[in-house]
Amino acid sequence: MSGVGYRQLWAVDPDGWRAAGAAWAGLIGPLNRRVGELRAAGGRLRGGWSGAAATAADTRLAGLRDELASVAPALIEVDQVLAELAGRLTVQKARLTEAVAQAEAAGLLVDRSGGVRVDPVRVRPTDRAGVAAAAVAAAGVAAALRAALDGAAAADRVAADRLAELARAAGTGWASPPPPGRPAPGAAPALVSAWWSGLTPAQRRWLIGREPAVVGGLDGVPVAARDQANRLRLDAWRAELLAERRRLLARVPPGPLATVRLRGVVGRLAGLDALVGRLTGDGAPRAYLLGLDPAGEGRVVVALGDPDHADRVLTYVPGMTAGLDDAPGELGRAARVLDRCAALAPGERSAAVLWLDYDAPDLLTEAASAGQARDAGPALHRFQEGLRATHEGPPARQTVLGHSYGSLVVGVAAREHGLAADALVFVGSPGVGASHAAELGVPPGQVWASSAPDDVIRAAQSPDELARRVLLRTAPLAAVLGWPGQTGHELWFGHDPSDPGFGGRVFGSGRGGHTGYWDPGNPALDGMARVVLGR
Repeated sequence: MSGVGYRQLWAVDPDGWRAAGAAWAGLIGPLNRRVGELRAAGGRLRGGWSGAAATAADTRLAGLRDELASVAPALIEVDQVLAELAGRLTVQKARLTEAVAQAEAAGLLVDRSGGVRVDPVRVRPTDRAGVAAAAVAAAGVAAALRAALDGAAAADRVAADRLAELARAAGTGWASPPPPGRPAPGAAPALVSAWWSGLTPAQRRWLIGREPAVVGGLDGVPVAARDQANRLRLDAWRAELLAERRRLLARVPPGPLATVRLRGVVGRLAGLDALVGRLTGDGAPRAYLLGLDPAGEGRVVVALGDPDHADRVLTYVPGMTAGLDDAPGELGRAARVLDRCAALAPGERSAAVLWLDYDAPDLLTEAASAGQARDAGPALHRFQEGLRATHEGPPARQTVLGHSYGSLVVGVAAREHGLAADALVFVGSPGVGASHAAELGVPPGQVWASSAPDDVIRAAQSPDELARRVLLRTAPLAAVLGWPGQTGHELWFGHDPSDPGFGGRVFGSGRGGHTGYWDPGNPALDGMARVVLGR
């Protein structure tokens, strides 16, 4: 598609490129089966054959296994390249459509080659003022068309260059060992980014294939590389959960605690399978797996769209009871904000990240403490720093959104560690660990909040008030929250961020309780999207 023309961009089908990428990624399953067959063949040979020839054969089989396994990251990379191309073409096609609509409104015609001229039926040649105005409009439309075509051509060049590099690697070797030395645990994302940038593509593929656990969890490594590494571990993570389920089922009788654990494992398996379905499908935008841990309640970080190339990036932090079992539902909330961004600004590239890389409270007694939010602060700080370090092109507008207890996670991280964010959003918040927006370290006017009129969290009174009324350990939920009757602005974790006295900005929400902010038609959904877009 080099030198993209008007008719070519108008007719292009981004979904076709996306589906082609998914088809390449779909080859990983057959590839893994072949690797397994070679491993089994090697085991059979070792069981009945010995000597120098047997050793040579075993070495050869091992080399073939490694060679086949090294192809997997490249297959994922082809999927990434084509999905990113599809995303960029979608944006440029939207810009083209917008320019044509502007031409129509201004009384202009756009011909099949992209030329712009005055429509003589709508603007009479004798109308000098009208002709002059149309000429000015025509210049603007022509510039917009050219920008869209240039953007599409640039996207094509980027994709072609990356695919050409992969083709060269197929002939010279997919991977080569990197130099010794790895970033220390907890290293600053900027240092990790500098280390990664100093590696060759072949060295990076070696690390992705041989040390996926290291690459997949490093803030400061590009999103595409982390996604490749973490996808290679999906089968192992699922096997881990299946083994845990077998151990629990083997207990006869299982006992109450084992039954609870079994339900948890089943829930995490269902959540993982749903995520895998989203990761391996050809839906738009492409999903990137930036982290996963099936232990405990489960943790996961997934991006919809590539944050390293987006103009706007949302990081969404969910609240109480969030875990791997309901991660697909939480990802759906991030997707709904992203959908509204696309509807409001189709000519901009946005991405949304579900960040569930902390131990969210499961019980009200846990949620009454800020301890788990404080524990999450350093990880959220590093993650946002990593997004800044790996982003390509002009800096993206970064927004961090916290819901319920997640708003406390965001607030504490911003106040105690600092967040690489241009805006903070709190919805359904019990307080954010601060008394004023100025404590959160983002630009003035970029702290936003919303609280539904029927959200029970509005009645989450401060501990001092509750202490006079009820003991936390014995009170039911409604009593602990003090519902109804709370009229002040001090919530459990500080000043209500949706109160104008907090110093932030407030956007409205319709009724929907504590989780209705993402419901279709709720003005809060548009409010969140407009903050992400900076509008």
